[in-house]
Amino acid sequence: MRFSSMFTFIVLVTTGFAHAADVTPEWKAGVATVSVTPSQPMWMAGYASRTKPSDGVLSELHAKALVLEDSTGNRAVIVTTDLIGIPRPLRLQVAQKVQQQHKLNPAGLLLNCSHTHCSPVVRDDLEMSVMYPLDAEQRQRVESYFVELRDKLIAVIGLAIEDLKPANLSYSHARCSVAMNRRLPSPTGYQNSPYPDGPVDHDVPVLRVDAPDGKPRAIAFGYACHNTTTALLQFNADYAGFAQTELEKAYPGVTALFVMGCGGDQNPYPRGKIEWAITHGKTLATSVEAALLPKPKPIRGPLKFALKEIDLPFESVTRESLMAQRESKDPYERRRVEALLAEHDKNGKIRETYPYPVQVLQFGSDLTMVTLGGEVVIDYALQLKRELGEIPVWVAGYSNDVMAYIPSERVLKEGGYEGGGAMRYTNLPAPWRPGIENQIIDTARELTQQLRR
Repeated sequence: MRFSSMFTFIVLVTTGFAHAADVTPEWKAGVATVSVTPSQPMWMAGYASRTKPSDGVLSELHAKALVLEDSTGNRAVIVTTDLIGIPRPLRLQVAQKVQQQHKLNPAGLLLNCSHTHCSPVVRDDLEMSVMYPLDAEQRQRVESYFVELRDKLIAVIGLAIEDLKPANLSYSHARCSVAMNRRLPSPTGYQNSPYPDGPVDHDVPVLRVDAPDGKPRAIAFGYACHNTTTALLQFNADYAGFAQTELEKAYPGVTALFVMGCGGDQNPYPRGKIEWAITHGKTLATSVEAALLPKPKPIRGPLKFALKEIDLPFESVTRESLMAQRESKDPYERRRVEALLAEHDKNGKIRETYPYPVQVLQFGSDLTMVTLGGEVVIDYALQLKRELGEIPVWVAGYSNDVMAYIPSERVLKEGGYEGGGAMRYTNLPAPWRPGIENQIIDTARELTQQLRR
């Protein structure tokens, strides 16, 4: 063999080995799914106007876990649920158990809910006694479901950890126009109605998990819009559930996970019919498929994460002011006042702050995922992406604790349902005090800068 031919052969072989080394996955991923559909009729969450429990199942409700492990052994778990919310007690109990069983750092556990209004009431001391007129039997079913749900979330995380296999991660995004701002200005205030001139975020972030042979195993995708297309008395996951179903049909063997964004002031339009929920789901699934068409951006490690609770302050309230509201003709207001008076009598005071979770998952220098608790309005996502956007930024709301609406400073000043009116359905004492937006944004910025360093 001539020298030039031998040189070419050595170069080709060396290049081949180098390429093989390059494509060796630095990640492991595991995924699992469990049904969380109640086994018996239960009071459904989200709409205060309901007067009776559920009446059947239109589509199954699921919890799905995606475990990601980098080359150093750091693990994060993304759990998505077809539920109205993640109450703080649920998050704390699940985090404690998986830390004991699997040595999982609680800061790396993300619990997100789709906020479908066709799911069961999940026990939450903040609202259960105020919003829902539960009799003794229904209250017991809610209590039992909480325990069952907690155990299922712990189990599905364990199953996903058992499923850990070499994987490649990549990121892309597209756009979807299902959502529209719902805070319509009017002479009498802000109405819950389509407002085409209001702020929106139509971004659809997509995290793809592939086996080493390139076959997709999981697709996590986000969108910022209420799951309120339908108000049926049958359990279903609304448009987000139908989107996941469409993707799992299109990619057999894939698990699709929906991560709810900052959709607190966003509604799907049109709404009111199950046919529209199906259409919205197909539209969103099409957007995800569009995001998968371009060459995706590889996601590398290391994986880092941080979780911090900050004390968000309420406007002040006194026992005397509550006593003045005790005779209100509004049944929700009366139940709320009684709950707050009971809190005062028990503790000698009414709470002044709430422990609010802010979490950041940092994927090398390729992707930042910021998660916020509560029903976050769209302003937060838009601002965080502007401020942190050196690399792709994915902002999720409805994560780790859903205690109330989280208005921006603008929405807080404007008032209306998201600006404080919705507090009447909880036993939280009063609207948030001005300044919470800066607290939340500053914390997200602080955590992100620490992890990126």
